[in-house]
Amino acid sequence: MVIITKKLKIFEIVFHDPTKAFYSSGDKVAGNIVVEVSEVTKVSAMRVFGIGCAKVEYAKGKHRCREDIEYLKYEDTVYLDQQTRDSNGLVTLRPGNRYEYMFGFELPHAGQLVSSYKGKFGCVQYYVRAVMERPSQPALQCEKHFEVEEPLDVNTPDLLAPAAGTKEKKLTCVFIPDGHVSISAKINRKGFCEGEDICINAKFENTCSRIVVPKAAIMVKHTYQANGRTKVLGQKMSVVRGNHIISGMCDIWQGKTIRVPRLKPSLLGCDIIHVDYALRIYVHIPGSDKVVLELPLVIGNIPFNGFGSRTNSMSSQAESLNTPSSSFGSLRLPSQPPSYSNISRDCRIDSPLTPLLVDYDADEDEGLFMHAPELWYPPPPAYSEVDEDLKQQGPCSSGLLNHE
Repeated sequence: MVIITKKLKIFEIVFHDPTKAFYSSGDKVAGNIVVEVSEVTKVSAMRVFGIGCAKVEYAKGKHRCREDIEYLKYEDTVYLDQQTRDSNGLVTLRPGNRYEYMFGFELPHAGQLVSSYKGKFGCVQYYVRAVMERPSQPALQCEKHFEVEEPLDVNTPDLLAPAAGTKEKKLTCVFIPDGHVSISAKINRKGFCEGEDICINAKFENTCSRIVVPKAAIMVKHTYQANGRTKVLGQKMSVVRGNHIISGMCDIWQGKTIRVPRLKPSLLGCDIIHVDYALRIYVHIPGSDKVVLELPLVIGNIPFNGFGSRTNSMSSQAESLNTPSSSFGSLRLPSQPPSYSNISRDCRIDSPLTPLLVDYDADEDEGLFMHAPELWYPPPPAYSEVDEDLKQQGPCSSGLLNHE
C-alpha cells in the first residue's frame, strides 16, 4: 500500500527480495521504507511493526461473532543512515530527495506460526506496517503484506500409514427389507501433495433391488470458531465415478485413481480456523440417502519421495529371504501351458464384463432389460516340445511331439 498526500509523493514498503513468494519460520523479513516528499516535512519518528494474526468474523442471527489470535508481534524504531536532528529532535525531509529507512526482523521458530489463509469468514494474514510520526499532525502509515507457508511433509510415519474403513446401509421399501449396500475401501497413505494420484482399492456390494452408482471425491472442510460458536463450510473439489451396479452384483476398484487438484495445504495449528481434507467414497442410491465413507487426507507441500514405501518393501523382502523355505532348492521349473478350460472366473464379483442395461424406446413398455454377455473360452493354443538329446543325433533321428 502506497500513501500519497499533499506533502508526501511516495510512502511505501519495499522488500529486499520482491520475488520471494512466501516466508517460513525462522526466515528474515527485510526491506526499506521509501519516502519522497513534495514540500519540507518534519518527522519525529519512523516506526516499523511486524504483525501476524488470525481473524474470524461472521453473523449468527442478530449476533456478530468475532475472534482474533496473534501470532507475530514485532516493533522497532528505524533511522536514516545519515540522519541529522534539529534542536527539537526532529528530522527534516526535503523535496527532490529519496529517503530509505532500512528494517529487518526474523520470524519465530517452527511451531509458533501458521500458514497464511484467506476464506469466506476468516483469514490468517501477515504484514509489515510503517508509521510516520509528525509533530502536531496525525501520523501516517502504510502496510505491505507477505505470505507465510509452513512446511508440511507428507513423508512422516503418520501420513505414510494407510487408511481404511467400511460402511453398510440396510434399505427398506414400504417397510419391507430391501437388502443392503456396502463399501469397503483402503488407500495406501494419508498424505498427498498437489498433482499426486490417490490410488483407491474398494469393493462395493449391492443386494438391494435398485441400480446404484459408486463415486469418490476429494472434500475440503473449512471450520471457523468464534465466541463459542462454530461455522462449517464444505466443498467438493474433484470427483470420479464407477460403473452402475445392478441388484445382486459387486464392483471392485483396484487402484482407481483420483488426482489431487491445486489446493492449499491443510491448515494445522490454528485454534479458530481449520482446513481439513478427506477422501469421500460414496454410493448413490435412488430414493434413499447415500452410503458415505470418509478417509482422512492431509494435503502437504513437501511431496512424497517414495523412500518409506521402498524401505518397507525391501525389509519385507529381506525377511522372506531369511526364511528356510526361500532356498534355491525350492525353485521349480515351469510346467506345461495350462488349458483355458481350467480357468474359472466369477462374473458376479470381479468380471470386467458387467451386464449391460438396454434402454428401449420410450413408446414401448419393456423399460430396462439386462443383457448378460456369454463367456466363451477358446481351446488352448497348439505348442511343441523338442527332445534335445534326440536332436543332437541328427535331423533324421530327432523326435518332434506335437500337442494339439
